[in-house]
Amino acid sequence: MLEPDENQRLILDTVDRFMARHMPSEEAGRRDEAHTPPYELLPHLGEAGFLGLPVPEAHGGLGLDWTTMALVQERLAWHAYAVGSIVNRVVGFGAMSVLSYGSEAQKARLLPRITSGRCLIALALTEPQAGSDAGAIRTRAERSGDGWVLTGGKTWISDAGGADYLLTAARTDPDSTGSRGVSMFLVPRDAPGIAMTQIPKVGNNCMPSWEIGLDGVQVGAEALMGEEGKGFSGLMSTLHYSRASMAATVLGCAQAALDLTIAHAKERQQFGRPIGSFQTIRHRIADMQMRVDATRLVVRHLAWMIAEGRDSSRFASQAKVQATECLQFVTDHGMQILASAGYARESAMQRYWRDARLYSFGEGSNEIQRDIIARQLGL
Repeated sequence: MLEPDENQRLILDTVDRFMARHMPSEEAGRRDEAHTPPYELLPHLGEAGFLGLPVPEAHGGLGLDWTTMALVQERLAWHAYAVGSIVNRVVGFGAMSVLSYGSEAQKARLLPRITSGRCLIALALTEPQAGSDAGAIRTRAERSGDGWVLTGGKTWISDAGGADYLLTAARTDPDSTGSRGVSMFLVPRDAPGIAMTQIPKVGNNCMPSWEIGLDGVQVGAEALMGEEGKGFSGLMSTLHYSRASMAATVLGCAQAALDLTIAHAKERQQFGRPIGSFQTIRHRIADMQMRVDATRLVVRHLAWMIAEGRDSSRFASQAKVQATECLQFVTDHGMQILASAGYARESAMQRYWRDARLYSFGEGSNEIQRDIIARQLGL
């Protein structure tokens, strides 16, 4: 569970070669400056097998367990968070959603395309008044002949502009409240009636976020994914995958930020010696490494639980909190240690620092995660 086996080490070597070829550090920085998402890498990621690691071979995947997936996510993000992040969404929001509650026809049609990098699915859940309170969804879907008509709006939808489908939560029972009466629909992103506006933001420039309007968007009966009115049950069945994915990639980013800090502390000279020889700096770096190592244990334990088919919802919330707050700790102290060298636009540290601020409230705020943990402890 804690150390990669021989097969996993070979896969990680493949990750290193792939990233050295397709996303070296200078390219990651260039893309951040240019706000360029790595969508054109998806077919290459698919060819390398990274998008199908946990998907059964019958559906075009490799059929490996989640421990291998977590190791790959961490390593990808150590090289470039943008690549680890897009793999998370392809696998967590796309492949695992279709696998968990898609129909057999949807699995046959979509999974081979997802695993080969030819299909990107964006999760369209959040609305202006429905963030942490996802049960406050107002977007509605009404029957129309053999299909449905969707009307409403979504916001902060990652990758919507590059997606093939928007996995959209809509209320199909107008009299329902909360999580009841919500269904999930695979809406083609280019369907008539969809309007999108990109949202400017502070960081994560390679993961564009969008505001979406749905004005009488018509879809066929085959667009419904899962049972009508039970969309939240489907979402709940996949949350541990997306939270495990975020935790693993955030861990990789934290290790990269820490490695950059250590290298700087060895090289930077003040008062005639490296700053890493001063107790204030060396103890701070020791605290950073302890946080990262503790997070790695939590992330690997969660991956093992998923691989074993155990109930991991509480542990997924714990890993998400632990990893995102670890990254904030590491990047905050890393920025302080690098000082002006880290604040310069050419430094990767400022990118880690800017990006890190999103994750403690993105994909389910840490306050909500703590409430989930407390409820499962019987409180």
